[in-house]
Amino acid sequence: MARRKDIDGSAGVPTFYGKELRYQRELAGLTLQQLVEGSFYGPSHLSEIERGERRMPAELAEHVDRVLKTDGFFQRRCEDVRKARRTGHAAYFERVLEAEKYAETIEEWCPTLVPGLLQTEPYTRAVVRATHPLALDEEVEEKVSARTARACLFESECKTPEYWVILPEYVWRCPILPPVEMADQLDRIAELARKRRIVPQVLPWNYGPHPLMVVGLLQLTTFPDAPPLAYLESQYSGDTIDDPALVKKYRKAYDRLRAAALSPEASLTIIKAAAEDYRSDKQPD
Repeated sequence: MARRKDIDGSAGVPTFYGKELRYQRELAGLTLQQLVEGSFYGPSHLSEIERGERRMPAELAEHVDRVLKTDGFFQRRCEDVRKARRTGHAAYFERVLEAEKYAETIEEWCPTLVPGLLQTEPYTRAVVRATHPLALDEEVEEKVSARTARACLFESECKTPEYWVILPEYVWRCPILPPVEMADQLDRIAELARKRRIVPQVLPWNYGPHPLMVVGLLQLTTFPDAPPLAYLESQYSGDTIDDPALVKKYRKAYDRLRAAALSPEASLTIIKAAAEDYRSDKQPD
């Protein structure tokens, strides 16, 4: 039998919460399967909560408190855990943070910026300062650290999600960084493509009308064991959509946009050329 991994409750709020959950479950003499019986969740979901890897849904917390007779403790502390897990991110982004960890595929479109998962630190810092001009330096750095931490998704030695991104040529025709740093940002995208971590496609700046021209950031996520999600974001708000009919409509629009974009091979050539232009202190052709 595999040795059970201990939980370091001092590592943060999620692991403290998870360790207490395991303690109360074992005190009651229940297995993971026995504790989730009567809920809509499986034992693996509960195990990941105990290890501090997954958020506790409110309805599951209510079920756990009822079975363990813990007087509402886990339901009351749900929000504390959620806040801790999303440090540096807006509350509306919480479901995306978790979805990315369990995704089978992630597909993104952003009409004006490099998507967050692909941003370098200087690029992220410029975006954060532009959108939060009165934020203190420590607040800015907290947001920058939180966003760049998401990119560890591509560094794992294990299987990573299949990530596809459609980049409008506008993104580097209207630079937000000095030339050398813009070159570094484009190099980052090219490097991930070369390592086969991502598949980028470029939508030419003069393409004309397209299916997602009135949409801000769009992220489509699929999972091996759950329905797909669509996430839409504007300047200071975001909306996670799980309605199958709506997700299907965004899926079709994204596929039509993908068909309009250049091939991955041609796109990578353009991205590399734009990086070289910036490195030579020239505006990309």
